[in-house]
Amino acid sequence: MKFRLRRPIPWGKIMKITFSQILIAIMVSSITYASPIKAQGILNKKVNVTLSNTTMLEALQYLQKNNNVKFIYSSGSLNADKRFSLNINNQPLKKVLDQVFKNNGINYDVMNDRVVLEKSAAGTDAVNPPVEIVAAAETPANVTITGKVVDNTGQPVPGATVTEKGTTNGITTGADGGFKLSVAGPQSVIVVQFIGFARKEVVVGDQTVINVTLTEDVKTINEVVVVGYGTQKRTTVTGAISSVKATDLQDQQVTRVDDALRGRVTGVTVVQSSGSPGAAPQIRVRGVTSRLNSDPLYVIDGIVVDNGGLDNVNPNDIESIDVLKDASAAIYGSRSSNGVIIVTTKKGKKGDAQISYNGYVGVQSPVSKAKLTNATQYATLRNQASTNDGGAAIFPNPSQYGTGTNWQDQIFDSNALIHNHNLNISGATDKANYYTSFGYLDQQGVVMPDISGYKKFTFTVNTSYKLKKWLTVGENFTYAYTKNKAFGNTNSVFGGPLSSALNLDPITPTTVSDINSVPYPGDYSNANIVRNSQGQPFGISHYVGQEITNPLAYAQTVMGNYSDATNLLGSAFVEVEPIAGLKVRSQISAKQAYYGSDSFAPLYYLNSSTANTTTRQVQAYNRNLSWNWDNTITYNRSFGKHNLTALVGTSAQKTTASGLQGTFSGEPINSFDDASINFALPAANRVAVSALGLDDVQPHTLASYFARVTYDYDQKYLFSGIIRRDGSSKFGSNNVYGTFPSGQVGYVITREDWFPKNTFVDFLKLRASYGVVGNEMALGPFRYAATIGSGRNAVFGDQLYIGYSPNAPANPNLKWEETHTTDIGFDATLFNNLSVTFDVYKKLTKGMLQQVQLPSYAGFAGQPFDNVGDMQNKGVELSLNYNNKMGDLSYSVGGNISYNKNTVLSLGNQIDHFVSGTVQSTNYEIGRITPGQPMNEFYGFKELGVFHSQADIDAYTKNGQLIQPNAKPGDFKWQDTNGDGKITEADRQFLGNPLPTFTYGVNLSANYKNFDFKLFGQGVWGNKIYQAYRRLDIPAANYPLDALNAWTPTNSGSNYPRLTDSDPNNNFKNPSNFYLQNGAYFRIKTLQLGYSLPQNWLKSADIKRVRFFLSSNNLVTITGYKGFDPEISGGIDMGLYPQARTFMAGLDITL
Repeated sequence: MKFRLRRPIPWGKIMKITFSQILIAIMVSSITYASPIKAQGILNKKVNVTLSNTTMLEALQYLQKNNNVKFIYSSGSLNADKRFSLNINNQPLKKVLDQVFKNNGINYDVMNDRVVLEKSAAGTDAVNPPVEIVAAAETPANVTITGKVVDNTGQPVPGATVTEKGTTNGITTGADGGFKLSVAGPQSVIVVQFIGFARKEVVVGDQTVINVTLTEDVKTINEVVVVGYGTQKRTTVTGAISSVKATDLQDQQVTRVDDALRGRVTGVTVVQSSGSPGAAPQIRVRGVTSRLNSDPLYVIDGIVVDNGGLDNVNPNDIESIDVLKDASAAIYGSRSSNGVIIVTTKKGKKGDAQISYNGYVGVQSPVSKAKLTNATQYATLRNQASTNDGGAAIFPNPSQYGTGTNWQDQIFDSNALIHNHNLNISGATDKANYYTSFGYLDQQGVVMPDISGYKKFTFTVNTSYKLKKWLTVGENFTYAYTKNKAFGNTNSVFGGPLSSALNLDPITPTTVSDINSVPYPGDYSNANIVRNSQGQPFGISHYVGQEITNPLAYAQTVMGNYSDATNLLGSAFVEVEPIAGLKVRSQISAKQAYYGSDSFAPLYYLNSSTANTTTRQVQAYNRNLSWNWDNTITYNRSFGKHNLTALVGTSAQKTTASGLQGTFSGEPINSFDDASINFALPAANRVAVSALGLDDVQPHTLASYFARVTYDYDQKYLFSGIIRRDGSSKFGSNNVYGTFPSGQVGYVITREDWFPKNTFVDFLKLRASYGVVGNEMALGPFRYAATIGSGRNAVFGDQLYIGYSPNAPANPNLKWEETHTTDIGFDATLFNNLSVTFDVYKKLTKGMLQQVQLPSYAGFAGQPFDNVGDMQNKGVELSLNYNNKMGDLSYSVGGNISYNKNTVLSLGNQIDHFVSGTVQSTNYEIGRITPGQPMNEFYGFKELGVFHSQADIDAYTKNGQLIQPNAKPGDFKWQDTNGDGKITEADRQFLGNPLPTFTYGVNLSANYKNFDFKLFGQGVWGNKIYQAYRRLDIPAANYPLDALNAWTPTNSGSNYPRLTDSDPNNNFKNPSNFYLQNGAYFRIKTLQLGYSLPQNWLKSADIKRVRFFLSSNNLVTITGYKGFDPEISGGIDMGLYPQARTFMAGLDITL
């Protein structure tokens, strides 16, 4: 008898060869079914056998039942008549098998935890197909299937999973693609799966031999990513490129393209700058890389646009969003250090014309409100502050005011409407492709919808035509019109209605019906006092400062004001393929933008210091034109197992801008609707100012040459190299041109012949990249040139002479910021369903652009730009996605998490720090940019709690001297950071990071028959928020609810400082950790349930799809932050416009 055991793989020797094989040894050695170690373990298993006058079949069944050993055998190989006896105690299985099959011409081997028996003669027993022995307790297998799995070229697919549907019964194919599997019966369904191929199901029926041909799964194997001036297969990409596909966004209700990236892409942080409708978020790719501009580059269908360009795209038109995060971005050279976001819009799909409608209507409410005191509580605390200062109580009977006015309830609308409608028509033939869409969005603001809202209309046409076999032409065109009603930057102490609602006292009424009942009726006698529709004047506060006005009255003064924009974005291309594999393409593209605004200030009186006595209308008009001309030659060639793609190209770009503003004063009307620039006004009342100068002002030009080579051998060994040379008009004569190279390598280990075939690791690709990318977007035109400043006037005798003097010297050495980026990562697919992407990166920015202060004796009033700073970002990214199907239920679970550490390395030899944030009522900054710290780190005093008693004050000493001799019980105890025994500005320290350390996202989707469910959430962790919305320079401003716990002699255990108007200890005026709160949050961004009508209901009407859905955005926010919204760019909250919680009902129809 022959005993065959596979020769052990020399793991120790392999581990000495390469790191990749070390990784494989760790990941695979314990799970490889063909592992000789596992085979040896089975054969060495100790068994007990006591059999008398038994057959081979009975012996195998005994071993299966009593010793948990499974066999696969051909029934014809067993001698059914021969009987024998066997008595073995605690001996290896190998000894039993040797005795049972000795002299019977049967060989055995171990495969996938089973002992496989076969005759010594080669070949397959076709008459008696293999069967698998099962334990008596198991359901007997009635049908045994053999077969082979191949791809569409006829090549075997080793390692494919073959399972009986609905059970755990399964096996993997061998090196020749063959398999043997026993199933319950003819009704069974076998499921065949392998990474990169479409899943296939086959009903067994009366078949005993089933050969399966797998076809490549277009979604995986042929999935492509846009890499700039071309595409590349996902499986051979060597860069860190993350993608969001149309399928990821299908049935998602987002109003901006930016929202599609939030929490879905590792390394990309999307923070809403305002919840105001239409407001653009702040996007950062792998951290902040520049002090002046860290915005990524945006490319829409090959057209480079500014950071406002994404608003031109209807999210419903998106086919894919690809984010170049590492050295792969070098193809865009001097504009790519902050990452590149490439948006590709939809094209038609081959087949009949398809018409689709998607729309929804919904209501919105603010995600949260600030917790403030009511009128009684406010009056009580005002009395407390006054008496703490040694004064008398201001309000003798606080309870008489009741709850008073809740100003937040007055400005917030919990039923603000939103509706969105999209219609598209698309199709394609062998020679033509077309996609046309219309979109309309109307969104009211949740803060005073009369003066806050957003409308957008978009129209898109994408076409291409194959005129000849070798000639293709096409175009992409988008028209977008937006109209925005907004009241400026709300994240400010002068933030209009929001700032007023947070600071206005709750005692002041919304309107006054009897002016004799108010403390100062004279304020209400002004002819221009603002009144409501019933003629009642709006209330005026007599407690807070004059800067805080009634938000309802303020709204009347800006009613009708708006800004709008018209954007035309288009491109046309010609592509010639003179020989197979060689494509020559020329594309011309342009973006024309018109921005306008119209505002009217009527006569009004809000209080004694906020009034307007002359009507004023201001109209502004700006135009921006940019064009690109790109020419590329691409060559694709495959020979044997070698695959090569080479790209060379040129690009030219020019951008110009101009603008004009007109002011018209004294119009004889008092409302926006009646305002007109056509009134006959004196010349002095009609003032026109050029906002940007003459036409063609501030031009910027860019000329570029670039090349890229990608190569792979057998889709196993991968390489990509990029070089780009840019010439920019923004930089000095010594640095007009810059060169940006990068290199990337990859290694698909699972394509190695030596890689063990297993059911665990289906695909594993290691990759690494390094490159140098640039940033010119941090700088405007002509910053390298010497400038002249006005305002240097002088008087000689009685004559005034207008003077000019040098403002800043020329800097011919000014150049782009350079970021050196390194990335190491891997992409893997496990268990055929779980995809994993992991990256570790480092970004080092050198020569940060910033203005430097010259000594006064140099004779320059301004600050020239120079390259003087360095900054670093280090991070880790992990993304997991799992997909599975169980009967009628298919589901997907995914998550991603990113870690980024930002550090400012230097700011030049003569610069210690930059100020990065201030608030009202303090002489100190609240943030600094300092070497060794993260960007914009919070900076201030550290409070160590409250002095609960005089004894605490007396105990806080240095060398026997009181550190805070003027403090009183209830005041903050400030940390003496430098240990000099006194509290001065030198005791300030770094307090926390406004930038999140971790960002993450989770998603869950499921489909069961006609129902679908989606949940998406995202969050951040590791950042602080400086809550500064209370006007500290106005002691009578309303209080946060926490102030009810302020220190008093009867509440001496509190750590909230005593209330005081004079604030001698600077408890409230000092920027300190008292104002810092945890900015971490988790938010359910989307929760949706949908139902699609059954296809048999729609077939007769020739309708492909009808789906109804209910959806909610920003449904739940889990956070410890006490302000409106924890999602704050910059980390300083002075009353940021909160995001809206939205409930929607919608309809999808496809014909």
